Amino acid sequence: MKILIIRFSSIGDIVLTTPVIRCIKQQKPGVEIHYLTKSSFAPVLKANPFIDKVHLLDDNLHKTINELKQIDFEFIIDLHHNLRTARVKKALGTKSFIFDKLNVQKWLYVNLKINLMPDKSIVERYFEAIRPIGIHNDGQGLDYFIPEEDKTDHKDIPMSHWAGYIGYVIGGSYNTKKLPVERWKELCALSPIPVILLGGPEDRDEATEIASIDPIKIYNSCGKFNLNESADLVRNAKLIVSNDTGLMHIAAAFKKPVVALWGNTTPEMGMFPYFGYNNLKSNVAPNLLMVENNKLSCRPCSKIGYDKCPRKHFKCMNNLEFNEIGIFFKKYI
Repeated sequence: MKILIIRFSSIGDIVLTTPVIRCIKQQKPGVEIHYLTKSSFAPVLKANPFIDKVHLLDDNLHKTINELKQIDFEFIIDLHHNLRTARVKKALGTKSFIFDKLNVQKWLYVNLKINLMPDKSIVERYFEAIRPIGIHNDGQGLDYFIPEEDKTDHKDIPMSHWAGYIGYVIGGSYNTKKLPVERWKELCALSPIPVILLGGPEDRDEATEIASIDPIKIYNSCGKFNLNESADLVRNAKLIVSNDTGLMHIAAAFKKPVVALWGNTTPEMGMFPYFGYNNLKSNVAPNLLMVENNKLSCRPCSKIGYDKCPRKHFKCMNNLEFNEIGIFFKKYI
């Protein structure tokens, strides 16, 4: 039996599909799992032992579809559910399963602030979609596998950080999901141990400014490591503080204590760090601290994010309170 799972992007969203991959592989003897994603996100799945073949989507969707037609898939699990995945499914003509994106509920939440979102992770909604094929959630949470060649060691970071560090994930796909530089400086001052700033090349300049307040205590790794190397730095951290972005979910996959910082988006959308059992109200994860500004009537202003705050004040991030973070640090460090 061959099964095709589709999720084109992005890092965190793909990581959130990993429990489905694992559970199908372990609960369907002899199954062959294929996964279709964008070429730029191949590193996320590169070392996943539960995937038999990764198919990469480039600019030529027609070519990708023709390649997939050569494989006799039993069915397709569409965990992206957009127009392009609809084209793939129509072309392959194979039975498919899709998850409910809850677009109506999201629209009501963003535009009218009527919150009808269920108290559950998007991972649990994925499993609801594949219930008809007899797959159940094993409760083991997310997976992330690092290729041997991307594993880091002591020589890759300053000696001052060898005894332990906190990872601060400063990047994000949208500016309204990113804590401002001055607020990161405040958080660095709160840290009782050394800090590694994590992000991509696009975050390097901001990280340089943050690290300038204490170049010994704060190491700027942004742009110096590839994705899997950065993931390994997350794996080796004592604790992670993160914007709502991919490395936050990778931290959850490694069962790290996580401080999740929320700006214009909210965890109620279902994209919060998931450890295999936790929801926001019914089952609260003890090693997860949500930090958000719930005093604003404008949140959430989008289900994804913006380049700039639509109301120009950005209070969702500028006015975040950090009181609980110091207590959380003492608990886990």
